[in-house]
Amino acid sequence: MADTDPSPAASVLEKLKSYVRTRKGSILAVEIVLSFIIIICFAASAYGGYSALAICEMIFAIIFFVIFMMDFDKQIQFINWTWTDLFRAGIGAVLYIATSLFCVIGGSGDGARIAGGVFGLIAGILFGYDAYTVFQDIKNTRGRSAASTDDRV
Repeated sequence: MADTDPSPAASVLEKLKSYVRTRKGSILAVEIVLSFIIIICFAASAYGGYSALAICEMIFAIIFFVIFMMDFDKQIQFINWTWTDLFRAGIGAVLYIATSLFCVIGGSGDGARIAGGVFGLIAGILFGYDAYTVFQDIKNTRGRSAASTDDRV
């Protein structure tokens, strides 16, 4: 007898496929992949300590990916997930750009460090774009909710 109900793993896989096709899902997926590449580059470098930033940002991106993919942001209402995501992306952009510039400028003779810095600059731009899109969503949502419905005007 065949089970007609899809298994929980199949529904998670379908949520994953559909979420990666969205703009936010694809941005978070690329952030995760770029952070992983940066971890590999910095781990191969003589200065492996720079990989801590990439590890933290990758973990945060994975957490937010899972939260948004599984719609936990709609179930856990006591945290403002939009603002939290804006701070995550904004801080990640600033830290990636600063660290990557330092690695690219001072990384002579260490190709892995320079490669990590270049990928870090790309990640910093991507995180900045993510922060910009989240900020635009906040701005558009605030403009709609702040509209006056008073008939006396």
